[in-house]
Amino acid sequence: MTTVIRKDDLIDSITDALQFISYYHPKDFIQAMNAAYEREASPAAKDAMAQILINSRMCAEGHRPICQDTGIVSVIMKIGMNVQWDTDCSIEEMINEGVSRAYNHPDNKLRASVLADPDGARKNTGDNTPAMITYKMVPGDKVDVHVVAKGGGSEAKTKFAMLNPSDSVVDWVLNVLPTMGAGWCPPGILGIGIGGTADKAMAMAKEALLDPIDIQDLQARGASNRSEELRLELMEKVNNLGIGAQGLGGLTTVLDVKVKDCPTHAANKPIAIIPNCAATRLCKFTLDGSGPSLQTPPSLDDWPEITWEVGNARRVNLDEITKADVAEWQPGETILLSGKLLTGRDAAHKRMVDMIAKGEELPVDFTNRMIYYVGPVDPIEGEVVGPAGPTTATRMDKFTRTMLEETGLIGMVGKAERGVMAIEAIKDNKAVYLMAVGGSAYLVSKAIKASKVVGFEDLGMEAIYEFTIKDMPVTVAVDVNGESVHQTGPQIWQAKIEEGAIEVQ
Repeated sequence: MTTVIRKDDLIDSITDALQFISYYHPKDFIQAMNAAYEREASPAAKDAMAQILINSRMCAEGHRPICQDTGIVSVIMKIGMNVQWDTDCSIEEMINEGVSRAYNHPDNKLRASVLADPDGARKNTGDNTPAMITYKMVPGDKVDVHVVAKGGGSEAKTKFAMLNPSDSVVDWVLNVLPTMGAGWCPPGILGIGIGGTADKAMAMAKEALLDPIDIQDLQARGASNRSEELRLELMEKVNNLGIGAQGLGGLTTVLDVKVKDCPTHAANKPIAIIPNCAATRLCKFTLDGSGPSLQTPPSLDDWPEITWEVGNARRVNLDEITKADVAEWQPGETILLSGKLLTGRDAAHKRMVDMIAKGEELPVDFTNRMIYYVGPVDPIEGEVVGPAGPTTATRMDKFTRTMLEETGLIGMVGKAERGVMAIEAIKDNKAVYLMAVGGSAYLVSKAIKASKVVGFEDLGMEAIYEFTIKDMPVTVAVDVNGESVHQTGPQIWQAKIEEGAIEVQ
């Protein structure tokens, strides 16, 4: 029997799905994150997960993005061979129209992050198209569609290797995971693809992330095949690394490990690993010819009631800060920032460093100022700024020494760890690096009381803004002596776990 599916059924379903996943975490993710929060013994990691859970509930209530990086869209389809499309448009054209409408929705405008000419002009396409689309023809008369919005920070941590047949998959994962840093915003899910060819392993790793979180069920019933054995072994051993939430050290680095495999050549063992971050965004729908398939809103009762405690946090006025002040800050200390905070990320840093090299004057005086690595979502009516969580700080490492030595900058705020090059520059210049929690973009935006562009307006979300903030929570991640909590935290917690002082469940 032939099923006829109209063009607008697919377009409307894609648009609805992308809006839905921009502000609703999957229920299984919330349950797993809350369970990890409840058993966490590391204060820093527990605090980070509290902010993620509070942010998630705020987004569900306010219908605003979970993360300022609203992702690059992947659509994975299974199309029944008895399906007929009532249109002259291609699958790609229909999906990209749905993406465009979703990202320009007036009630919840999403950040367009896709750039054309990736090794050249890198010009923003303006509507987050094109989506990355894969589809296969299968028996049947329906269309099953998975929609994913994948953040750049987690996608950047994708790893691939062509192992020898005798090499250990577990050893490879345990060796490569610490090199991924915290830019993928753990705790999250690992998707692993083993076998096939290089491209097939990558595809399986991405598809593995579509499966629901069910590691607890697997732990209860036991493994029935090699893939499930790997899931159980890696879940335990990865969490025993002590990396923890946001890389600060703790009991939970992954909420689940997913493994897919397929036959491969006798000479090869290809393997890919792709993490999903704390802004896990995905859903599924089916088209059967009866009209668009729209998502059903979850109950807010699915979200835990959690409050974030300020505790003994140090309050800082950025308008009066000096190098002598930042020298007193201790690694791991919670700071509440108020006052004027400048912003800038990749494109702004590249332009500023080029201007410095040419002897040109920068649009802003950075003397005794701090810069926040962020590309915010555009505000909607009633907002000062849209969700404005931190972006991965290591991308700015190569610019750090120049910025600290040539501009008078004394501090930076970003996501995850800094590399050796940046830490040395921070130490040499007696500056600091502060970490904001990735996955808490809407929560952070509520601390921003005013916003204006002060430089490079043509860069859009990558322009230099000046935020006026009130009690924005951050952690001292690298102090003036170059001590990094992303190095010391995991070491401390891995030692505790190995000594048996702490039990990882």
